[in-house]
Amino acid sequence: MQNIELLTKDLNHLGGICCPSPLAKMETWNTHPKVFLDVGKSGEAKCPYCGTLFKLKDGEHFHAH
Repeated sequence: MQNIELLTKDLNHLGGICCPSPLAKMETWNTHPKVFLDVGKSGEAKCPYCGTLFKLKDGEHFHAH
């Protein structure tokens, strides 16, 4: 399992990120199906397939537009 620290700019306009993610050095050809993870809501989200934890860095906050 990896822990990936994110900046707000790494999230999409809904506050999410997809896994597998290039930020985690994952190649889509050898990983699990693509899933949307809502990091903006709580500041972190864990992928149900690979267990990678995507978390906003300390001090980063997502505000929906």
